[in-house]
Amino acid sequence: MAHLSPDPHVSALTNGADVVIFDGVCVLCSGFLRFMLKHDRRRQFQFVIAQSDLGEAIYDHLGLKSADYDTNVVIVDGHIYTKLDAFAAAMKALGGIWSVAGVVRILPRATADWLYDRIAQNRYAVFGKTDACLVPTPDIQGRFLD
Repeated sequence: MAHLSPDPHVSALTNGADVVIFDGVCVLCSGFLRFMLKHDRRRQFQFVIAQSDLGEAIYDHLGLKSADYDTNVVIVDGHIYTKLDAFAAAMKALGGIWSVAGVVRILPRATADWLYDRIAQNRYAVFGKTDACLVPTPDIQGRFLD
């Protein structure tokens, strides 16, 4: 599963916002959050920590494993993206030079999923894991849905 059609239930959960749902204890995933906060100049994205109640509800609704949160989720214009397509959709939505990163979509599905799965399965070993979920600071708290 890499791209899903708009889902009214998920749209209702996220108030129709463009959203990045990420593993809050993963150092790599939190780095992606910081990247998005820095480069999302239009402030179009809201964020959800996968381990939050809302994150759990979305993962459950989409049939994704929530035990290790190894699939990131990005919602743009109501469309739900997972795995490498999620990264590509987020970069395209940022626009400008970042949209070039969407080139990863040209990879054959099997190759893209294999690559994504290898990184996801080894992300804690390679990049690290924190003991607790990221706690949004007051300056970014308003960008979090849950």
